[in-house]
Amino acid sequence: MNKFLKTKILRPIEFISGGQFISETPWIHTKRTIDSFELIIGFNKTLYIEQKQMKYEVNPGDILLLLPHHEHHGYKMCEEDISFYWLHFYCSDDYLIIDDETMNDEIARLRTNPNYYKSNTNIYLPNFFTPGSIDRINIMFHQLLHVYRSNYYTYHSGHYLVTSLLIEITEQLIANFNFLQSSTNGNTNINKIMEWIRIHSLGNITVTDISDKFNYNREYLSRSFKKHTGMTITEYIHLLKLSKAKDYLSSTNCSIKEIAYNVGIQDEKYFMKLFKKYEKMTPTEYRESYFRIKMNKQ
Repeated sequence: MNKFLKTKILRPIEFISGGQFISETPWIHTKRTIDSFELIIGFNKTLYIEQKQMKYEVNPGDILLLLPHHEHHGYKMCEEDISFYWLHFYCSDDYLIIDDETMNDEIARLRTNPNYYKSNTNIYLPNFFTPGSIDRINIMFHQLLHVYRSNYYTYHSGHYLVTSLLIEITEQLIANFNFLQSSTNGNTNINKIMEWIRIHSLGNITVTDISDKFNYNREYLSRSFKKHTGMTITEYIHLLKLSKAKDYLSSTNCSIKEIAYNVGIQDEKYFMKLFKKYEKMTPTEYRESYFRIKMNKQ
């Protein structure tokens, strides 16, 4: 059963620190107990971590929230080149840890209030979550670290940026609840197809591959996917590839050609054209926007 952090944001969340962890050798998370929340975003390989007798596998694109005052530790050796983003924060108000049933009730109340965007003062953070638009979260995370490392005029800017980041996670969580609700009304297969595409998106997959995998007529699948997601299958594949490419651009020194290859695009020029079409800037311009990131290797 999933758990959710609920807290008010009338005052901004207190940002403590953040960065990117990288280990070039096999590594296991040390045992420790801290007094702050820790948010982990998977970037490369799988992180194996346990808290309160719950074992988690944090894969690229997954988000894990660790609770304060509860021990957490690795339960399995991670592969070399394991990498993840991390940040520590305090809630500025009292908080609750709620369960799935309570969260469903909260979402139902939000949906029945036409002015909930104006009246709601809470954020909701799942303890484990795979957001639909991880690239948006990664961009905000890098902006937060850029400000954190740039000696901005006011230190409080970090508090407001981390609050915005957690609001974005809340928005995607609510959107995911909406999507899952529609899935129960006959769209379950679209959800499964989207997950399969996400897992295989860095390969050279086509619409035909997907229709064959799920035994659908190619044209019917394309129409259904567009109807329920608002985008074509090809657009969804492109977005997933570019999301990973942006991670590489902002977190590694890989060349544009290497990044294109890593996300399953063999033609470097086509990759650059595709990136410019979706992001309205070149890969190099994007990389230059996020150049200050704190990295730790221990």
